[in-house]
Order: sequence, then C-alpha cells, then structure tokens
Amino acid sequence: MNGTLSVCVFCGSRSAVATPFRTAATRLGTILGEKGIDLVYGGGRIGLMGMLADATLAAGGRVIGIIPQFLHEIEIAHEGVQELVITKTMHERKEQMYRRSDAFVVLPGGLGTFDETVEVATHIQLNRFRRPLILVDVDGYWQPLLDLVRHGVRAGFIGPESLDIFTVVHRPEEVLDGISRAQFTP
Repeated sequence: MNGTLSVCVFCGSRSAVATPFRTAATRLGTILGEKGIDLVYGGGRIGLMGMLADATLAAGGRVIGIIPQFLHEIEIAHEGVQELVITKTMHERKEQMYRRSDAFVVLPGGLGTFDETVEVATHIQLNRFRRPLILVDVDGYWQPLLDLVRHGVRAGFIGPESLDIFTVVHRPEEVLDGISRAQFTP
C-alpha cells in the first residue's frame, strides 16, 4: 500500500459514559496522531468522537470528519479538523468513510456505532471490500455483539467464517497490531 494509512474509527457521541471508554478514545487518538495515521471519523465535537479527534489533533495527526447536514448541529461538528465533509445523508456519510479508509476500528458506542459496525461486517462478508475490522473491547463492551454473532452461527443464519471478520483487542495500544494481523489487508 502506498501513502498514509487512514483508519476509520466508529464510536459514541455521548460524554456521560464510564471513564475507561473516554480514556480509550483519548489514548487511541493519541496513538493515531503520534504514528502519523489519518483519522476518519463521524465529524462530531462531542462525546468519544470529540475526545478521539482532539487527541489525534493534539498529537499532530490529520483528522477527516464526515457528518451529514442534519447532524451538523445535533452532534456539533468539529470545526477544528483539517477536513470536514458535510454530506446530505447518513448513507453518503458511510460511503465517504468507506472510500477514505484502509481499516475500521470500533470503540464503544450506541445504536449508530452498532449500525456502522454491522454494515462494515456485512460488506466484508459479501466481499464488497476486504479491510480489517477491529473491535476495541473495553471492559467487555463488545462481548454481547460477539455472543449474538455466535448465536447466529449456531442457528444457521451466519456462516462460521464470519466470526473471522472481527479482530478483537482490549486496549487501544493493541489496535495497530490488530490491523497488521487481521485476516484482511488494507
């Protein structure tokens, strides 16, 4: 691969969450910035998204925020990033994120984060693209999702090979190694 690695990070936009989740977002942003890896994310200034972007910027990294117009005010777009892309729809937002990213990393988050994660996993499963999908399982946050996928496998709705789509790490410090050892290459 030529050029700078771009990592899309999905995470929550709420701030009133447990300290380990906030710490993980800040630490991951710092790591990305220090390593010169471009951050592609949802464009918000609040919650874990804002903490992630602020830490990346503080560590000298490049940040690309992508946010749909209707969320521009709700999530309070981060005007301090190097590039802020405002899309018409959530679908356009995700298309931009996919197009600009070599790998996907998922921190804890809510329904939007769940949606983004499952959509990326589905694209990988359907061979629409083959890029690493890393779950940062802070305090076991992603275990219920992984249990649901395993349940789908047992029930016959999901092929067992789909479990290999997810690379699970427990700390932000393990993300880059997770990307390099993922089954798929950027």
